Amino acid sequence: MTDPRPQDSDASTPSSASNPSSADAVQPEPPVHRGAQGDSSSAIEDGASEVEATLAAQVAEGGVDVAVGDEVEREAEEAEDEEPETDPIPEFDGPMIEGRGIFKAFGSTQALDDLAVEVTTGEVHAFLGPNGAGKTTLLRILLGLVQRNEGVLTIMGLDPWHDAVRLHRHLAYVPGDVQLWPQLTGGETIDLLLRMRKVRPTRRAELIERFDLDPAKRIRDYSKGNRQKVALVAAFAADVPLYLFDEPTDGLDPLMAQVYRECVAEVRDAGGTVLLSSHIMSEVEAIADRVTILRNGRAVETGTLAELRHLTRTRVTATTARPVTGLASDEHVHDLVIEGDRISCDVGPDGLTTVLAAVQAAGPVALDCRPPSLEEIFLRHYGPDQSDDTQIEDDATGADTDTGSDHPAADLTDGASSAEGNGHEENGHEHKVTS
Repeated sequence: MTDPRPQDSDASTPSSASNPSSADAVQPEPPVHRGAQGDSSSAIEDGASEVEATLAAQVAEGGVDVAVGDEVEREAEEAEDEEPETDPIPEFDGPMIEGRGIFKAFGSTQALDDLAVEVTTGEVHAFLGPNGAGKTTLLRILLGLVQRNEGVLTIMGLDPWHDAVRLHRHLAYVPGDVQLWPQLTGGETIDLLLRMRKVRPTRRAELIERFDLDPAKRIRDYSKGNRQKVALVAAFAADVPLYLFDEPTDGLDPLMAQVYRECVAEVRDAGGTVLLSSHIMSEVEAIADRVTILRNGRAVETGTLAELRHLTRTRVTATTARPVTGLASDEHVHDLVIEGDRISCDVGPDGLTTVLAAVQAAGPVALDCRPPSLEEIFLRHYGPDQSDDTQIEDDATGADTDTGSDHPAADLTDGASSAEGNGHEENGHEHKVTS
């Protein structure tokens, strides 16, 4: 193979030097393409051989101190033990995550439609919604993997698209379906993911024990649940202010799901912020400070569980000594059923006093007054009368966007390769996309 290195001018023949256009002129070799594995490998080997030969000659002549190489190696080993360089986030005023007017479409499919989102610092905020509501699309936009078409969005005061690499040093992310490097062990994978972030030294070992993970096994030998454990250990071991979870307990058994909930509570108690999406209502009800219900890319309800319950109906069931009367015409009473001495109904916030007074007048024997569960609140937004044919799949991104998913664990790394070139894709797409 022809040596790809540039030729010295002295190597040219006199005739070629005087007549560059002649057939005997030395033509420059084309550059070696990095994608051509065979050519680049040969070039690297040729270059390495020449460097080794040059160094050997200089050492033989006494021009190079062989101890210098040992010193460089020692410095490299010491650098590995040092904490990674940090790029502190500037102080910001306002919520940890704040966005308004967010639109995102994939072709003719509207994923997010004028979405507003606000996550305050130090809270656990949960997004609820069925497949196609826009939860995963929103998380990918927050990670800088997908660009929004319109709207304003900031994380810690920075733009997640333009400042993705910087932000990824200060957040941890766990997707619902973790894809990792199959040839690495669990411990090696955790160490690799943690090298880009500040780590609490004893936290890694503690989490491995709590999640009952064998770090010596290779990823290819792990079940789905154990792969989730690897990602969760790497996330919770990172000392970052923001944690993003997309169905993180998918594949975990109930015991490990409980450990996850405990870790989320510890993060919140330490001042961290958690944004998660989940289909498990009991889990969200147990750990979330605030909840946002998404429907077709819009936020239809946002608030604490107490606030959401106050806006919905309470289920009242009672057994009385005499039949209850006077409630059939009350506009705040719904689904009223009276069967002899038993009554059941759903009551709005403004009608609860009237219902309880009617039950009291009939001589209560037994009374059950139960606020709606989070699942009932959620289902009221997705009942049969709320069906919509415009639902989409969160993952239906097709070829319109590159999420980096064809690289192992792309969703868990700092996203540098996908984020550094993001600027050139800025556009002014209209937020209304027609078929």
